[in-house]
Amino acid sequence: MEEFDSCILIITNLTDQSSGISIQGTILIFQYFLLGLLREQFYQVYIKQVMASAYSYSIFFDFIESYLPAGFSNINPDDPIMQRLDQVMYENDQFITVANLAEIKFLYVSEGIRQMIGVEPTQLNPSHFVEVTHPDDLSRFGLLRAQTFIVEKEVLETKTGSALVSFTIRLRNPAGVYFNCLCQAYFFFSPIPHSAVYLLQVISNVDSFEMRKRGFHHYKGKDLSHFRFPDQALLDIGPAFSSRELEILKLIESGMSSKEIADKLFLSVHTVNTHRRNILDQCGKDNISNLIYELQEQGLL
Repeated sequence: MEEFDSCILIITNLTDQSSGISIQGTILIFQYFLLGLLREQFYQVYIKQVMASAYSYSIFFDFIESYLPAGFSNINPDDPIMQRLDQVMYENDQFITVANLAEIKFLYVSEGIRQMIGVEPTQLNPSHFVEVTHPDDLSRFGLLRAQTFIVEKEVLETKTGSALVSFTIRLRNPAGVYFNCLCQAYFFFSPIPHSAVYLLQVISNVDSFEMRKRGFHHYKGKDLSHFRFPDQALLDIGPAFSSRELEILKLIESGMSSKEIADKLFLSVHTVNTHRRNILDQCGKDNISNLIYELQEQGLL
Protein backbone atom coordinates (compact mmCIF):
# COMPACT_ATOMS: atom_id res chain seq x y z
CA MET A 1 0.00 0.00 0.00
CA GLU A 2 1.76 3.19 -1.17
CA GLU A 3 0.20 5.45 1.48
CA PHE A 4 1.31 3.11 4.27
CA ASP A 5 4.87 2.94 2.92
CA SER A 6 4.96 6.73 2.76
CA CYS A 7 3.77 6.87 6.36
CA ILE A 8 6.53 4.54 7.52
CA LEU A 9 9.11 6.67 5.68
CA ILE A 10 7.82 9.83 7.36
CA ILE A 11 7.91 8.18 10.79
CA THR A 12 11.45 6.91 10.17
CA ASN A 13 12.58 10.43 9.33
CA LEU A 14 10.79 11.94 12.29
CA THR A 15 12.27 9.51 14.78
CA ASP A 16 15.80 10.27 13.59
CA GLN A 17 17.80 11.68 16.51
CA SER A 18 18.24 14.98 14.69
CA SER A 19 14.49 15.52 14.41
CA GLY A 20 13.92 16.27 18.07
CA ILE A 21 10.39 14.82 17.95
CA SER A 22 9.38 12.54 20.77
CA ILE A 23 8.17 8.97 20.38
CA GLN A 24 4.75 10.09 21.67
CA GLY A 25 4.57 12.80 19.03
CA THR A 26 5.50 10.34 16.32
CA ILE A 27 2.79 7.93 17.48
CA LEU A 28 0.21 10.71 17.33
CA ILE A 29 1.25 11.57 13.77
CA PHE A 30 1.04 7.90 12.82
CA GLN A 31 -2.42 7.55 14.40
CA TYR A 32 -3.64 10.64 12.56
CA PHE A 33 -2.31 9.34 9.23
CA LEU A 34 -3.78 5.89 9.82
CA LEU A 35 -7.14 7.42 10.70
CA GLY A 36 -7.11 9.20 7.34
CA LEU A 37 -6.43 5.92 5.53
CA LEU A 38 -9.20 4.14 7.42
CA ARG A 39 -11.61 6.97 6.67
CA GLU A 40 -10.82 6.70 2.94
CA GLN A 41 -11.26 2.92 3.02
CA PHE A 42 -14.55 3.29 4.89
CA TYR A 43 -15.74 5.79 2.29
CA GLN A 44 -14.98 3.39 -0.55
CA VAL A 45 -16.78 0.52 1.22
CA TYR A 46 -19.70 2.80 2.06
CA ILE A 47 -20.07 3.87 -1.58
CA LYS A 48 -20.13 0.25 -2.74
CA GLN A 49 -22.70 -0.63 -0.07
CA VAL A 50 -24.89 2.24 -1.20
CA MET A 51 -24.53 1.09 -4.80
CA ALA A 52 -25.61 -2.41 -3.73
CA SER A 53 -28.20 -1.29 -1.21
CA ALA A 54 -31.80 -2.35 -0.92
CA TYR A 55 -32.81 -0.32 -3.95
CA SER A 56 -34.65 -2.60 -6.28
CA TYR A 57 -34.95 -2.37 -10.03
CA SER A 58 -38.67 -2.91 -9.49
CA ILE A 59 -38.88 0.89 -9.48
CA PHE A 60 -38.02 0.83 -13.20
CA PHE A 61 -40.80 -1.67 -13.88
CA ASP A 62 -43.20 0.51 -11.88
CA PHE A 63 -42.18 3.39 -14.13
CA ILE A 64 -42.84 1.31 -17.28
CA GLU A 65 -46.22 0.13 -16.01
CA SER A 66 -47.31 3.67 -15.17
CA TYR A 67 -46.21 5.48 -18.32
CA LEU A 68 -46.10 2.91 -21.13
CA PRO A 69 -49.86 3.16 -21.93
CA ALA A 70 -49.40 6.85 -22.78
CA GLY A 71 -46.20 6.26 -24.70
CA PHE A 72 -44.08 7.78 -21.90
CA SER A 73 -45.57 11.21 -22.58
CA ASN A 74 -46.87 13.70 -20.02
CA ILE A 75 -44.65 12.32 -17.27
CA ASN A 76 -45.61 13.94 -13.99
CA PRO A 77 -42.56 14.92 -11.87
CA ASP A 78 -44.83 15.09 -8.79
CA ASP A 79 -45.90 11.48 -9.22
CA PRO A 80 -44.59 9.50 -6.19
CA ILE A 81 -43.15 6.89 -8.57
CA MET A 82 -41.19 9.57 -10.44
CA GLN A 83 -40.02 11.19 -7.21
CA ARG A 84 -38.79 7.85 -5.92
CA LEU A 85 -37.16 7.00 -9.27
CA ASP A 86 -35.42 10.38 -9.48
CA GLN A 87 -34.14 10.01 -5.92
CA VAL A 88 -32.76 6.53 -6.58
CA MET A 89 -31.02 7.63 -9.77
CA TYR A 90 -29.60 10.76 -8.13
CA GLU A 91 -28.19 8.84 -5.18
CA ASN A 92 -26.65 6.19 -7.41
CA ASP A 93 -25.34 8.34 -10.26
CA GLN A 94 -27.64 6.99 -12.97
CA PHE A 95 -29.81 8.17 -15.80
CA ILE A 96 -32.29 6.36 -18.03
CA THR A 97 -33.52 6.59 -21.60
CA VAL A 98 -36.63 5.05 -23.12
CA ALA A 99 -36.94 4.53 -26.87
CA ASN A 100 -39.42 3.15 -29.36
CA LEU A 101 -37.14 1.08 -31.60
CA ALA A 102 -39.66 0.90 -34.44
CA GLU A 103 -39.49 4.68 -34.76
CA ILE A 104 -35.85 4.95 -33.60
CA LYS A 105 -37.04 7.68 -31.28
CA PHE A 106 -36.25 8.58 -27.68
CA LEU A 107 -39.49 8.93 -25.73
CA TYR A 108 -38.02 9.93 -22.38
CA VAL A 109 -34.58 10.87 -21.03
CA SER A 110 -34.01 11.57 -17.35
CA GLU A 111 -32.33 14.72 -16.05
CA GLY A 112 -29.22 12.87 -14.85
CA ILE A 113 -27.87 12.72 -18.40
CA ARG A 114 -27.00 16.41 -18.19
CA GLN A 115 -24.62 15.91 -15.27
CA MET A 116 -23.16 12.60 -16.48
CA ILE A 117 -22.42 13.31 -20.15
CA GLY A 118 -23.40 16.93 -20.66
CA VAL A 119 -26.40 16.43 -22.96
CA GLU A 120 -29.75 18.15 -22.55
CA PRO A 121 -32.48 15.49 -22.08
CA THR A 122 -34.70 16.91 -24.82
CA GLN A 123 -31.84 17.05 -27.33
CA LEU A 124 -30.44 13.52 -27.04
CA ASN A 125 -29.88 11.61 -30.26
CA PRO A 126 -27.90 8.39 -30.94
CA SER A 127 -24.86 10.31 -32.20
CA HIS A 128 -24.32 11.85 -28.77
CA PHE A 129 -23.29 8.49 -27.34
CA VAL A 130 -20.76 8.05 -30.14
CA GLU A 131 -19.32 11.51 -29.44
CA VAL A 132 -18.71 10.82 -25.74
CA THR A 133 -17.47 7.22 -26.04
CA HIS A 134 -13.76 6.63 -25.41
CA PRO A 135 -11.91 6.22 -28.74
CA ASP A 136 -10.60 2.80 -27.68
CA ASP A 137 -14.17 1.60 -27.06
CA LEU A 138 -15.72 2.88 -30.29
CA SER A 139 -15.26 -0.35 -32.23
CA ARG A 140 -16.97 -2.41 -29.53
CA PHE A 141 -19.67 0.24 -29.15
CA GLY A 142 -20.40 -0.04 -32.88
CA LEU A 143 -20.92 -3.79 -32.53
CA LEU A 144 -23.23 -3.22 -29.58
CA ARG A 145 -25.31 -0.68 -31.52
CA ALA A 146 -25.75 -3.26 -34.27
CA GLN A 147 -26.98 -5.73 -31.66
CA THR A 148 -29.80 -3.32 -30.77
CA PHE A 149 -31.59 -4.07 -34.03
CA ILE A 150 -30.78 -7.78 -33.93
CA VAL A 151 -32.31 -8.10 -30.46
CA GLU A 152 -35.26 -5.93 -31.47
CA LYS A 153 -36.01 -8.33 -34.34
CA GLU A 154 -35.73 -11.37 -32.04
CA VAL A 155 -38.14 -9.89 -29.48
CA LEU A 156 -40.53 -8.63 -32.16
CA GLU A 157 -40.78 -12.06 -33.78
CA THR A 158 -42.03 -13.62 -30.54
CA LYS A 159 -44.20 -10.61 -29.61
CA THR A 160 -43.68 -11.57 -26.00
CA GLY A 161 -40.98 -11.69 -23.41
CA SER A 162 -37.92 -9.55 -23.15
CA ALA A 163 -34.15 -9.55 -23.50
CA LEU A 164 -31.17 -7.89 -21.87
CA VAL A 165 -27.86 -6.60 -23.20
CA SER A 166 -25.52 -5.37 -20.49
CA PHE A 167 -22.01 -4.00 -20.94
CA THR A 168 -19.39 -1.63 -19.58
CA ILE A 169 -17.92 1.19 -21.62
CA ARG A 170 -16.09 4.45 -20.97
CA LEU A 171 -17.97 7.72 -21.49
CA ARG A 172 -16.81 11.32 -21.21
CA ASN A 173 -18.32 13.65 -18.63
CA PRO A 174 -18.85 17.42 -19.15
CA ALA A 175 -15.39 18.10 -17.66
CA GLY A 176 -13.79 15.98 -20.39
CA VAL A 177 -12.89 13.10 -18.06
CA TYR A 178 -13.74 9.52 -19.05
CA PHE A 179 -15.51 7.33 -16.49
CA ASN A 180 -16.50 3.67 -16.37
CA CYS A 181 -20.14 3.22 -17.22
CA LEU A 182 -22.50 0.24 -16.99
CA CYS A 183 -25.20 0.26 -19.64
CA GLN A 184 -28.11 -2.12 -19.10
CA ALA A 185 -30.38 -2.28 -22.15
CA TYR A 186 -33.74 -3.91 -21.36
CA PHE A 187 -35.80 -4.80 -24.46
CA PHE A 188 -39.51 -5.55 -24.18
CA PHE A 189 -42.45 -5.90 -26.57
CA SER A 190 -45.74 -4.15 -25.98
CA PRO A 191 -48.90 -3.95 -28.11
CA ILE A 192 -49.74 -0.61 -26.46
CA PRO A 193 -49.79 2.24 -27.20
CA HIS A 194 -48.28 1.01 -30.48
CA SER A 195 -47.16 -2.52 -31.28
CA ALA A 196 -43.39 -2.21 -30.99
CA VAL A 197 -40.27 -3.19 -29.13
CA TYR A 198 -39.29 -0.64 -26.51
CA LEU A 199 -35.88 -0.15 -24.99
CA LEU A 200 -35.19 1.01 -21.45
CA GLN A 201 -31.53 1.83 -20.87
CA VAL A 202 -30.17 2.27 -17.36
CA ILE A 203 -26.77 3.94 -17.42
CA SER A 204 -24.74 3.90 -14.18
CA ASN A 205 -21.41 5.39 -13.18
CA VAL A 206 -19.43 2.42 -11.79
CA ASP A 207 -16.09 4.13 -11.15
CA SER A 208 -16.30 3.12 -7.49
CA PHE A 209 -15.96 -0.54 -8.47
CA GLU A 210 -12.82 -2.39 -9.41
CA MET A 211 -12.64 -2.78 -13.16
CA ARG A 212 -11.35 -6.02 -14.64
CA LYS A 213 -7.71 -6.02 -15.72
CA ARG A 214 -8.54 -8.42 -18.57
CA GLY A 215 -11.67 -8.13 -20.60
CA PHE A 216 -14.84 -6.24 -19.71
CA HIS A 217 -18.39 -6.84 -18.51
CA HIS A 218 -20.70 -8.15 -21.21
CA TYR A 219 -23.96 -10.09 -21.12
CA LYS A 220 -26.60 -10.80 -23.76
CA GLY A 221 -29.55 -13.05 -23.01
CA LYS A 222 -32.88 -13.41 -21.25
CA ASP A 223 -31.74 -13.86 -17.64
CA LEU A 224 -33.20 -10.79 -15.98
CA SER A 225 -31.43 -11.56 -12.72
CA HIS A 226 -28.59 -9.60 -14.37
CA PHE A 227 -30.89 -6.58 -14.68
CA ARG A 228 -30.10 -5.33 -11.23
CA PHE A 229 -28.19 -2.69 -9.40
CA PRO A 230 -24.45 -2.95 -10.23
CA ASP A 231 -22.30 -5.05 -7.93
CA GLN A 232 -18.87 -6.60 -8.29
CA ALA A 233 -20.23 -10.04 -9.22
CA LEU A 234 -22.29 -8.52 -12.03
CA LEU A 235 -19.38 -6.49 -13.38
CA ASP A 236 -17.17 -9.59 -13.43
CA ILE A 237 -19.47 -11.33 -15.96
CA GLY A 238 -18.02 -11.35 -19.44
CA PRO A 239 -15.09 -12.47 -21.60
CA ALA A 240 -11.60 -12.38 -20.12
CA PHE A 241 -9.77 -11.79 -23.39
CA SER A 242 -6.86 -9.38 -23.45
CA SER A 243 -6.87 -6.59 -26.05
CA ARG A 244 -4.28 -8.56 -28.05
CA GLU A 245 -6.41 -11.71 -27.98
CA LEU A 246 -9.46 -9.78 -29.17
CA GLU A 247 -7.39 -8.27 -31.94
CA ILE A 248 -6.27 -11.72 -33.07
CA LEU A 249 -9.84 -13.03 -32.92
CA LYS A 250 -11.02 -10.20 -35.19
CA LEU A 251 -8.29 -11.00 -37.68
CA ILE A 252 -9.17 -14.71 -37.61
CA GLU A 253 -12.81 -13.74 -38.20
CA SER A 254 -11.70 -11.75 -41.26
CA GLY A 255 -10.22 -14.95 -42.71
CA MET A 256 -6.53 -14.34 -42.06
CA SER A 257 -4.15 -17.24 -41.40
CA SER A 258 -1.72 -17.35 -38.49
CA LYS A 259 1.10 -16.38 -40.87
CA GLU A 260 -0.84 -13.39 -42.18
CA ILE A 261 -1.76 -12.31 -38.64
CA ALA A 262 1.87 -12.63 -37.55
CA ASP A 263 3.02 -10.45 -40.43
CA LYS A 264 0.37 -7.82 -39.76
CA LEU A 265 1.05 -7.60 -36.01
CA PHE A 266 4.83 -8.06 -36.27
CA LEU A 267 4.69 -11.26 -34.22
CA SER A 268 6.07 -14.73 -34.76
CA VAL A 269 3.74 -17.45 -36.01
CA HIS A 270 4.52 -19.33 -32.80
CA THR A 271 3.26 -16.39 -30.70
CA VAL A 272 0.04 -16.14 -32.72
CA ASN A 273 -0.58 -19.87 -32.36
CA THR A 274 0.09 -19.64 -28.62
CA HIS A 275 -2.56 -16.89 -28.38
CA ARG A 276 -4.99 -19.09 -30.31
CA ARG A 277 -4.45 -22.00 -27.90
CA ASN A 278 -4.81 -19.75 -24.87
CA ILE A 279 -8.07 -18.32 -26.24
CA LEU A 280 -9.55 -21.80 -26.70
CA ASP A 281 -8.33 -22.92 -23.26
CA GLN A 282 -9.96 -19.92 -21.58
CA CYS A 283 -13.31 -20.72 -23.18
CA GLY A 284 -13.11 -24.49 -22.90
CA LYS A 285 -13.50 -24.78 -26.66
CA ASP A 286 -11.67 -26.98 -29.14
CA ASN A 287 -12.68 -25.18 -32.31
CA ILE A 288 -11.93 -21.54 -33.09
CA SER A 289 -14.70 -21.32 -35.72
CA ASN A 290 -17.39 -22.27 -33.19
CA LEU A 291 -16.01 -19.74 -30.72
CA ILE A 292 -16.07 -16.97 -33.30
CA TYR A 293 -19.68 -17.82 -34.17
CA GLU A 294 -20.66 -17.59 -30.48
CA LEU A 295 -18.84 -14.26 -30.10
CA GLN A 296 -20.64 -12.92 -33.17
CA GLU A 297 -23.98 -13.98 -31.66
CA GLN A 298 -23.05 -12.12 -28.47
CA GLY A 299 -22.12 -8.99 -30.39
CA LEU A 300 -18.45 -9.19 -29.49
CA LEU A 301 -17.24 -9.64 -33.07
